[in-house]
Amino acid sequence: MRGLIIHADDLLRAGTPSARHSEVTPRFSLLLTLIVVFGAGYGAAMGSYGGDAGFGGARPLQMFYSALKVPLLLLATFGLSLPSYFVINSLLGLREDLGVAVRALLATQACLTVVLCALAPLTLTWYASYQAYEEATLFNALTFAVASVSGQVLLRRLYRPLIARDVRHRALLRLWLIIYAFVGIQMGWLLRPFIGIPGAPTRFLREDTWSNAYVFIANRIWEVLTR
Repeated sequence: MRGLIIHADDLLRAGTPSARHSEVTPRFSLLLTLIVVFGAGYGAAMGSYGGDAGFGGARPLQMFYSALKVPLLLLATFGLSLPSYFVINSLLGLREDLGVAVRALLATQACLTVVLCALAPLTLTWYASYQAYEEATLFNALTFAVASVSGQVLLRRLYRPLIARDVRHRALLRLWLIIYAFVGIQMGWLLRPFIGIPGAPTRFLREDTWSNAYVFIANRIWEVLTR
């Protein structure tokens, strides 16, 4: 575990003068390991919410499910977004830089999980302080937002040499963020619940899993507008 923490520290400092290695990003296998280990760590903390009942009952099972689903969410979203990104890179004649770009994008996912895991003690403190389910959900949304912004800081650092080589990489980076966000929202919807509602049956996926997040949002907006 100590070795992973050292690699995580190297990743956070990648592309800065304080980086200890000349290699900008770690190898793919190490990045995947960081995503799985640190993502599972935060997922376990995320699933420990028990509301007024506290820790017990089905909480360990929900923690196990959430530990599996946080890395799955990130890797599935990444994998589904990658083919379109590959095609656009190829059409623009930038395939020579694709390997560097993909490593930078995957490094961003690893950075996100490292930051999430660092925020896990705050999540547990919040669970112990406030029992409302809605507040727990909002706090987790906040931690993901903070981790995502942190990941973007690293991504822009790693993409700087690519943009200096060809300015079209800046537009591709923005396009990637749009594609990833679009796919990620739907994947997060499909993989619910991550926290679990106390008193409700603990299951890996909800009964209405195979629905569409965007249709749900559109219906809610329509309901509000037509009241």
